[in-house]
Amino acid sequence: MREIGVDSAGVPLRQLLIAVGEPLVDVLAAPSGFDVDVRDVVIVDPEEDSGTRRGDLVLVIGARGRAAMRLVRAAAHDGAAAVAVKVHAESDARALRDTAIDGGVALLGVRPEVRWEQLESFARSAVDNARLTTDADVGEALGDLFSLAQTVAAMTDGIVSIEDTANRVLAYSRSDDEVDELRRLSILGRQGPEPYLAMLREWGVYQRLRAGEEVVRIDERPELGIRQRMAVGIHAGNQPLGTIWVQEGEQPLSERSEKALLGAARVAALQLIRQRTEATAGPRFRENLLTGLLDGRVDARSVADNIGADADKPAVVVVFTLRPADAAGQDRSDLELQRSEMTSLISVHASAYRRSALVTTIGSRVYVLLPDLPERSAASAALSLTREIAAASRQHLRARVQAGVGSAVPTLDEVAESRTEADRVLDALSHDQRTSIATISDVRAKVVLSEVLTLLQGNERFRDARLAVLAEHDAEHGTELARSLLAYLEEFGDVRAASERMHVHPNTLRYRVRRAGEISGIDLGDPSERLSAHLQLLLARRTGTGRR
Repeated sequence: MREIGVDSAGVPLRQLLIAVGEPLVDVLAAPSGFDVDVRDVVIVDPEEDSGTRRGDLVLVIGARGRAAMRLVRAAAHDGAAAVAVKVHAESDARALRDTAIDGGVALLGVRPEVRWEQLESFARSAVDNARLTTDADVGEALGDLFSLAQTVAAMTDGIVSIEDTANRVLAYSRSDDEVDELRRLSILGRQGPEPYLAMLREWGVYQRLRAGEEVVRIDERPELGIRQRMAVGIHAGNQPLGTIWVQEGEQPLSERSEKALLGAARVAALQLIRQRTEATAGPRFRENLLTGLLDGRVDARSVADNIGADADKPAVVVVFTLRPADAAGQDRSDLELQRSEMTSLISVHASAYRRSALVTTIGSRVYVLLPDLPERSAASAALSLTREIAAASRQHLRARVQAGVGSAVPTLDEVAESRTEADRVLDALSHDQRTSIATISDVRAKVVLSEVLTLLQGNERFRDARLAVLAEHDAEHGTELARSLLAYLEEFGDVRAASERMHVHPNTLRYRVRRAGEISGIDLGDPSERLSAHLQLLLARRTGTGRR
């Protein structure tokens, strides 16, 4: 059953997504931007009449992928703010995204492992908190937690403090009444009387406050100098955020104290969420959008609108990674610190170059999206910035940075291609300690070879069983025929160079190559056979299935 009407206050989609959290949903499209109001959360079953209204966040249960397209169209027609659907296949995601964009409704992809009741709880909590901001009793308290504490004090005739989950005081009300010892010590940042805190734990007060919205009364303890109190937990969905405490002053607590505390806890939840996320959630939200864009999951124009970029101008993706001198022997925390320093350095330079630039970390790699580039010099502009970052890294970081620069793509819709190319370029540099920066033109041969080996690796029917026979012979007899043959092929048939690489006599190398041909049955006089054998041996070295 609905609790709010069409004209009720809502929460901007951006704020709801931050409150819900990135692990639960992925933004697939936001054709109307992220400032559309979500006013209610409704669950729609394919077998029932949806009853969707303007501003709804529609959770589509019972229909996944393309099966939900009809419901997405219906929700868009009814003016829904967003639709959440579980999507598995990439083709289904594209079809649903196109449907959502045509209808002008935001599309959220719900991850398969997420429970609908979990998503509903977080989303409804965000909407409910936004609704409380229009409450006449507590609306003025939204300036900050201190003003909220003062408002609650006036409504309860008590002395108020707001604490986080570690019992640290975040805000408190001003009062002419005498405060007790517990409040005095709490405000000073010191722990209250341990016997009293132990009793609160023994009585299960903290457990009750963290469990739900129950207003808990605590009797006074004159022997400890502690007056009567009321308290309520602050929550976002099922997640505890803190506690509001009201100490009785010179007058008894008012009859409306419980109601005031309950409303204040809900408003405080919104404040704490805002305070917790304002510094990091905005950038993290942008990072998540970039991750989706690089993976080809998010509509490019939705991202462009959010970052203030032109989706129809060229863009480039650059990927960076650390190449520590001794990663195996390096302390993990030190390595993470270096990566954090690298990310900060990259972010500063990228933001200085383009306000609309985005930076995100995926695994051990840092990706930079450079949009709005000049058409005639997009590639050179990206390369220039990359060189600047590399130079700064050499000066300020304790580890070497390598970067792969993707080709410029005409529009933001195609940045996934630039990202893929940048990744391939960086992969090609993994065994080249001398090169810090490269584009596809610098390492094209290595990239092509890597792509061919990847194709071979993923297709068993392309494997040559004769090379497996050779590897088995080496393993059984302790020989190095396969390795010697690879050295011979890599040196283009130069026996002397190959023998020096293997640290053996040239005659020994000739014998090994001849034996390799005899045992495997490969005709080394045939150019095609030689090329195929070379690729198969390189693949064996890559996968570790051959002797090194």
